[in-house]
Amino acid sequence: MNHWSYAAAGVDIDAADAAKRSMAAGELQHPLVLNRHGAFASVLAADFAGYREPVLVMKTEEPGSKQALALQHGRLESIAQDLVHHLLNDIAVMGARPLYVQDAILCGKLEPGAVSALVAAIAASCLEHGCALTGGETSEQPGVLAAGAYMLTASAVGVAERDEVIDGSAIRAGDTVLALAANGLHTNGYSLVRALLAAQPQLLEREVDGEPLLEALLRPHRSYFPLLQGKFGDRRLHGLAHITGGGIAGNLRRILPAGLDAAVDGARLQPPALFRLLRDAGQLAEADMLRTFNMGVGIAAVVAPELAAEWIRELADGDCRAWPIGTIVKGTGDVIVSGRIDWRDER
Repeated sequence: MNHWSYAAAGVDIDAADAAKRSMAAGELQHPLVLNRHGAFASVLAADFAGYREPVLVMKTEEPGSKQALALQHGRLESIAQDLVHHLLNDIAVMGARPLYVQDAILCGKLEPGAVSALVAAIAASCLEHGCALTGGETSEQPGVLAAGAYMLTASAVGVAERDEVIDGSAIRAGDTVLALAANGLHTNGYSLVRALLAAQPQLLEREVDGEPLLEALLRPHRSYFPLLQGKFGDRRLHGLAHITGGGIAGNLRRILPAGLDAAVDGARLQPPALFRLLRDAGQLAEADMLRTFNMGVGIAAVVAPELAAEWIRELADGDCRAWPIGTIVKGTGDVIVSGRIDWRDER
């Protein structure tokens, strides 16, 4: 007769307990987190000092299939940064300052060292942005995920002034659409990238802009919160779109009021060499590229025309290139990309 146990089924409770003890310090070293490690839920201080009418802004996010590529190559710290940066960008474009992040780590076999490294990297990224990692969930699920496989997700809570929430409702005809440069693919399009690498493994021997392709692909998603936080409350800032899955059109469309279109000039897009390499390797159609990738645009900002030049100068001081890519015009709430992208190496 077989004698079954949870360990025999693939779940090591002792390993899980050891991992949770080792990660506790990194999670709870923040003054906003009031409870001790091991509590069933997080008890958090609410810090709304300086806000007249605070509202909470919440989001849940995950780093997509990029995490499979990152974990395959042992890049635990980079995928943790991807997770936090993507998440905080999503609340930053609403005009919110992050307060708390809570993560969940699912795995096929719990490896205490790997889990502790992931949590430490997530906690460090949170602290860099002035918010707290409050604790979360670690779940070993053999048979659901393979040993060595991980799935990461996290939720964030931020705070904003109610009358300063950036939701696109202030967008007007004649506004300028600015591109804030992406530093790579960020966290979108990796199912296509991984398929290309599986079909053409020799691609990883290539270089792009003088660095190995793998390094360019695994560069962490840029965080725009440090650049944007000082601009919250400026009434000339009318809308912000985080360019993720769906590309420029799919995300900019989400903030447009009824009756207005964003007319984007494709000739003004400046996709870096990484995008050209992928296009050529997969013989990808331009329309598919535009729907799959950010094409070098991490954030699309809609601003009053008189603010555009000022923003371009200020963002350059923060080591972020920005440039105009379009205008808001009367229409039906759509994004119209016209003009051919210039794919030459030098423009």
